[in-house]
Amino acid sequence: MALGLGEYEKTGGYEALKKCLRSMTPKEVQEEVKAAGLRGRGGAGFPTGVKWSFVPIGDGAPRPKFLISNSDEMEPGAFKDRVLMEGNPHQLIEGMAISSYAIEAEKAYIFLRWDYGKSAARLKFALGEAYAAGYLGRSVAGSSYSLDIGLHVSAGRYICGEETALLNALEGKRAIPRAKPPFPGTNGLWGKPTVVNNAETLSNVPHIIRKGADWYKALSLTADGGTKVYTVSGKVKRPGFWELPMGTTIRTILEEHAGGMRNGAKARAVIPGGGSTEFVLPEHFDTPMAFDVMEREAGSRLGTGTMIVLDEATCPVGMVHNLERFFARESCGWCTPCRDGLPWVARILEDLEEGRGRRQDLEVLAEHTWGLKMHHTYCALAPGAIEPLQSALALFKGDFIRHIEEKGCPYKRR
Repeated sequence: MALGLGEYEKTGGYEALKKCLRSMTPKEVQEEVKAAGLRGRGGAGFPTGVKWSFVPIGDGAPRPKFLISNSDEMEPGAFKDRVLMEGNPHQLIEGMAISSYAIEAEKAYIFLRWDYGKSAARLKFALGEAYAAGYLGRSVAGSSYSLDIGLHVSAGRYICGEETALLNALEGKRAIPRAKPPFPGTNGLWGKPTVVNNAETLSNVPHIIRKGADWYKALSLTADGGTKVYTVSGKVKRPGFWELPMGTTIRTILEEHAGGMRNGAKARAVIPGGGSTEFVLPEHFDTPMAFDVMEREAGSRLGTGTMIVLDEATCPVGMVHNLERFFARESCGWCTPCRDGLPWVARILEDLEEGRGRRQDLEVLAEHTWGLKMHHTYCALAPGAIEPLQSALALFKGDFIRHIEEKGCPYKRR
């Protein structure tokens, strides 16, 4: 069951919003979030307070301004935002209200994935409670500040996770990325200053304001502030989700919280941050799951913190094929490398799986890992999509060769 307004208030809900409105300026809210070290939980890890500071504030600033919760969670393996919205929708709403106040926004939207029906129902109910209690609408909590939050259930595509494609979709246009600059902070929704934050990011904000930046930073095991919702799927004993200190190691999450591998299964690697991150081998399982550390020590990314475990009985070529087929289908088609390159990669991997693979296919796949890199495409969809392929070619090359030599997937014959 979702936490209702009464239960949420008993745990201190909306006290942070009242604190902001009574004793803090928008700039002071921004500085507190900067000091807390909150970084975006949607994958990129950009400092949240810094992102807010790009929006002009004050009497001369353009209006209206907008804040948007990016709740279009479609990354393969990701389900953390759904858990937060279904279980504690008022936490997200309060976080959005505080964040909107910090940038002086008058309107906010929850941009929700189309098939999150339970999330939609619980958010709609919670929004009604918040309006009735005076936490939204005119004169929020008796102050001079007014805010409306709307729920937008998206038609849905993976590309809508890219913030400017999301803005186009929200305007009723084709969901394709925009050229940058200009950036949304000054020229976003309908040409007005806009901030787009991930749902988990926004859910952290009330706790920072209520208990302070120092308290929040102390929760973490690394320089990145706070906690993180980590999730695990694959052949573990207890697949699920846990809120843990930022920087908890892969091994701790897998063994202590997910219960280790099922009987007879052995972990071969993990994709640590959703389907668009590189594989990490067991020798790096003691790496802290934090933004800069993952890249520096394990050659991958924290991403969304949603781990997918590859076991020794599962074909890495087949796993990557499944991922690339998804990304190829979800390309918006706006730029040639992504539109044509990802389907080409998916077809080659299908040929390998079905016994039609050739030695030169590995060279073509390697060329795509260069051709679809960042800055070779219009947005980050294809560069992210190619990361698991790039690491699989480096770490599991023998499996690719076996597919060619044995005329098909050797795992299917076990």
